[in-house]
Amino acid sequence: MTDAPRLDRQVCFALYSASRAATAVYRPVLEDLGLTYPQYLVMLVLWEDQPRGVKELGRELGLDSGTLSPLLKRLEALGLVERRRSGDDERRVAIHLTPAGQGLSSKAAAIPQRLADAAGLTPAELEQLRGTLSKLTAALHDAV
Repeated sequence: MTDAPRLDRQVCFALYSASRAATAVYRPVLEDLGLTYPQYLVMLVLWEDQPRGVKELGRELGLDSGTLSPLLKRLEALGLVERRRSGDDERRVAIHLTPAGQGLSSKAAAIPQRLADAAGLTPAELEQLRGTLSKLTAALHDAV
């Protein structure tokens, strides 16, 4: 069966393995912050710019409301974010950081360097990898 696809030759498996390994590196640091990896991603978006609408957050993170809503509820229960309805349109909900959520930003500042150190790649190699992955992601989204 020489024509059978090999696991070690599959891009999808390399991406899956790399993602799991990166998440494993993040896990102990995020546990110290009291966050899961998906919660950390939400916080990253909010630290960049807030408030953010729930739909906007979902688009940016590639998450549907069924996945994002429970994440936001847990972050709200942790006292890191609050959901506020728009005065103009009650259907719109904006996510705001609380002072505790804002303060967590400084504690999380060293997290990206932790992955960089663990990866053993130069900053230029990491940037090239990020660019290649972004290009791949965009092309795959377009193909669907």
